[in-house]
Amino acid sequence: MARMIAERADALPGLAEVFREYGYAGASLSLIGTATGLGRGSLYHFFPGGKQEMAAAVLADVAGWFDAVIFTPLEQADDPRAGIDAMMVEVDRYFRSGQRACLIGAWGLGATRDPFADSIAGYFRRWIAALQTLLARGGVAEDHAATLAQDVVSGIQGAVVLSRALNDTSLFRATLGRLTARLYTALAAA
Repeated sequence: MARMIAERADALPGLAEVFREYGYAGASLSLIGTATGLGRGSLYHFFPGGKQEMAAAVLADVAGWFDAVIFTPLEQADDPRAGIDAMMVEVDRYFRSGQRACLIGAWGLGATRDPFADSIAGYFRRWIAALQTLLARGGVAEDHAATLAQDVVSGIQGAVVLSRALNDTSLFRATLGRLTARLYTALAAA
């Protein structure tokens, strides 16, 4: 029996997990209904644009979380090291030490990317820019800050894949530690 959800936002966590685990193409309405507790009619009430609207809402929700918890705090951190530490703690928590797939990263790899290309690119650009801003504020030269920010974001994404594939959270945490050390070294050399 379908449960009552008062707001569209209430369905987003269930939607996100279905999309994360089954991909866009594999996320059937049956799986979505089971995860959200909503019947087909309720799903279309909240998302008249169907699965594409659901996916867009999930991407916006994920990007909003990262904006509030990762990107904006990086841009506003008075102490670059504290900003880095906070980012790494939240990244570890969000990705469950590498056991939770990155929805946006996974969608950026396949055909799902095309209808959401701007959202996917915007997420990664924003993360790189926020980290670059923090590093530059800490005295790291712009070109080095840009390269290092790209390396760190790609390192985190790769660590999610490797940790999940090998079912080993220690790989994810070790990578975060090495990336943090690289960032600290760049700040100390500035």
